[in-house]
Amino acid sequence: MNKIVALILAAGKGTRMKSKLPKVLHKVGGVPMVGHVLQAVKEAGTERQIVVTGFGGEAVVSYLAQQAETVVQTEQLGTGHAVLQAESLLPNTTGVLLVTCGDTPLIQASTFRRLLAYHEETQAAATILTTNMPDPTGYGRIIRNVDGQVIKIVEQKDGLSEELAVTEVNAGIYCFNLPMLWPLLHTITNHNAQGEYYLTDVISLLVASGAKVGAFAAADYEETMGVNSRIQLAQAEKVLRRRTLQRLMENGVTVIDPDTTYVDAGVRIGPDTVLYPGTVLEGETRIGENCQVGPYVRLTNVHMGNDNHLQFTYAHDCEIGNACEVGPFAHFRPQTVIGNHVKVGNYMEVKNSHIGDGAKLPHLSYIGDSDVGANVNIGCGTITVNFDGRVKHRTVIGEHAFVGCNSNLVAPVNVGAYAFVAAGSTITEDVPPKALSIGRKRQKNITAWVTEATYKK
Repeated sequence: MNKIVALILAAGKGTRMKSKLPKVLHKVGGVPMVGHVLQAVKEAGTERQIVVTGFGGEAVVSYLAQQAETVVQTEQLGTGHAVLQAESLLPNTTGVLLVTCGDTPLIQASTFRRLLAYHEETQAAATILTTNMPDPTGYGRIIRNVDGQVIKIVEQKDGLSEELAVTEVNAGIYCFNLPMLWPLLHTITNHNAQGEYYLTDVISLLVASGAKVGAFAAADYEETMGVNSRIQLAQAEKVLRRRTLQRLMENGVTVIDPDTTYVDAGVRIGPDTVLYPGTVLEGETRIGENCQVGPYVRLTNVHMGNDNHLQFTYAHDCEIGNACEVGPFAHFRPQTVIGNHVKVGNYMEVKNSHIGDGAKLPHLSYIGDSDVGANVNIGCGTITVNFDGRVKHRTVIGEHAFVGCNSNLVAPVNVGAYAFVAAGSTITEDVPPKALSIGRKRQKNITAWVTEATYKK
């Protein structure tokens, strides 16, 4: 196969998005749209990837980092003008230029591969990816002659009524042979309703010259969906979410209600895990086998082992071991590591802490900046007082320690292994192993404090 270079057009502002963020950086399935396209062209076997940036170019380049080469279209003068900006990066390149758009997040690598294979098999000078749209409004129409050969592409604003009745549309994705493309781009004009240089005009020039122009139809029109508004963004999100959930179910994950389950494309889940309604899984979340997640659980960049049960939980940027019971109404904040066989009950918050195997944090406590040993039992209402107004300090609780209800552990402080902290204590000094620590004032009972006269008042 010829050398293949991918050119992704990502310079548009996306006026209908009504956003300061470049259109191609709006996320679908947790990934910017241009990221989906870039991944697809890489998987399709392209050797170089070039992204044409424009509006908000610095943000796009920052996101791409070292993932692709970039070139700037300083003025947005149309798709033909955008492609021409890459000429300086490909002056003596031969092979195939795969041109695609950065706002088509649903396109799959398999479709790119089939398009490229068809282009090579037919030995065409250019090949257009087409599809049949139930509602083709807004898309360029593929116009063929009586023999079925492509003769031109007509844009929505330039089409005659009979041309706009055609449902086969241009998906905005092409294969062009290099280097023949460049001289053709230099000859196109902007004499059209938009006043832009259309890449589609190259097709007419090729046809007029007698060159072969092919058209390969994508089987699923949803793949070619371009996103130009928030409404279309939501439509693309729904399609990608459906694909993601179908893939998970095919691989052994149970999804109780796909309509109320939201899973990003990058999430990975083991077989026999069950997702209950209201579950939201985002980013690079990894879930093991035989877990029960939900209802109403949100996990962002969480790595979790097997046999866990979570409900009504929010966790982000943390780790959970195996066979844990979490929730309802638990919150795990970044840099938290939960061990194996841990119980974290209702209304618990854990932040930047390591919780050892078998520990129990049943309810109504805050554990922050702490190292909690194995089999520790934390009583209701326990607070690790980690901030002195300037610095966050750590609390260390040794294995098998017991912390009574409504205790304050004022960091930095160590509670030794097998130690007991009496309920209602405020601990400001280290507790030795196996010691009982009582940090409260001795109770005093004053008799006759309430008299008959007090009740009369």
